[in-house]
Amino acid sequence: MTDHASTAPADKSPSYAAPALEKAIDVIELLSSEPQGLTISEIAQRLGRSISELFRIIVVLDRRGWLHKDGGSDRYRVTYRVLEIAHRATPAQELTHVATPLMHSLAAATVQSCHLVVVNGTRGLIVARQESPGQTGFAVRLGTEIDLLTSCSGHVLLAAMEPERRATLYPKGLPKGLAARLEVVRAQGHESIPSARMAGVSDMSCPVFGFDGHVVAALTIPFLAAIDDAPHVSHDEALERLKATATAISTALGWFDRVEAPVVPSLSVATPVRRRRAVRVQPA
Repeated sequence: MTDHASTAPADKSPSYAAPALEKAIDVIELLSSEPQGLTISEIAQRLGRSISELFRIIVVLDRRGWLHKDGGSDRYRVTYRVLEIAHRATPAQELTHVATPLMHSLAAATVQSCHLVVVNGTRGLIVARQESPGQTGFAVRLGTEIDLLTSCSGHVLLAAMEPERRATLYPKGLPKGLAARLEVVRAQGHESIPSARMAGVSDMSCPVFGFDGHVVAALTIPFLAAIDDAPHVSHDEALERLKATATAISTALGWFDRVEAPVVPSLSVATPVRRRRAVRVQPA
């Protein structure tokens, strides 16, 4: 009797097919880049499949809360279900629980919006945001992905993470000149550059650290300079308040900057290990 398993190449993993599951993932990934939504026929056309192939899958995704159908236009959009699952399955739930009230205070003090970005593969993912309490403002949508290599938040995350982890994300190395910039960001403890997305917006970002001393997120303000008589703070003052808030979130997660500083237990770890922070951020 021939042992078929023994004849398979040792360096190849078995390939399994789950057509319905793959189609469902294709639909979710397609709609994630279409905030206005698509009809079933548009989805089928984009994916190169027939409506009959996708109809039942889309109906089930809608029934389970992964998609939402607009009754007026028959367009389907991705819901926050994906983000909700991710929050429950990752440290993002604890992070956002701790950060939300502090971000609210930061937005009120600066009259600017702010958001939290975590590493998601080689991209950044916005897992929490707080809009400006002012009459006008600019805010990035929850669940938006950003480029770590070109964004302000990405520079902070890459600068603060361990070199080994960075090398794993980018085995071929960083783009020319970026490594030097990351050293500057690491030394000063923050990044402040023109927005890679919007003209007239100046992004500023600081790292947030967990109880173990590793960077867990970047706290970012997309700063809009006021040109009218509305209440506002300067760019430098907003940056100082941002630094203080990032430090406060880190401390609430169990991190501390000085040996004599009090250790605040995190929500999941009763007695965090005392460690010095790799990147110094002076409180405001």
